[in-house]
Amino acid sequence: MATQQHNEPIRFGGPDVAERPVGRSIARGILNRCPACGSGRLFRAFLKPVDHCAACGEEMFHQRSDDLPPYLVIFIIGHVTVGGYMMTDLVWPLSMWTHLAIWAPITVLTAMLSIQPIKGGVIGLQWALRMHGFGGHKDELDEPNSGEQRE
Repeated sequence: MATQQHNEPIRFGGPDVAERPVGRSIARGILNRCPACGSGRLFRAFLKPVDHCAACGEEMFHQRSDDLPPYLVIFIIGHVTVGGYMMTDLVWPLSMWTHLAIWAPITVLTAMLSIQPIKGGVIGLQWALRMHGFGGHKDELDEPNSGEQRE
């Protein structure tokens, strides 16, 4: 019996839906563009996403990227700042006040510059994985044992 080679991935369960490339969606979000079309703006204010894309109409109001972006920013900047402080201190032994004068502004500025692209990337990830309403399904919890009474 001959087996056929398929170029398409095998999918189990669920309906056949178009593939959403994760990398491209995250990259579009990092560039503050709509993860669906890549041309519409993703943010209407500094960290406030648009309700829907002006170019393609994709709804963005149901995204939930509140907690992950700050954690990622803290993780990245914490490593960069502590590493930079330690390397600087090994080369030039400076007073604590001098280090504070150098690293505090760098930390705040880098955090402010990186939070919006990281939040856009998280929204792009959510869109690509069809999370939080981006897949056309309701994002509500089912009531456990909705018709039955517990004893």
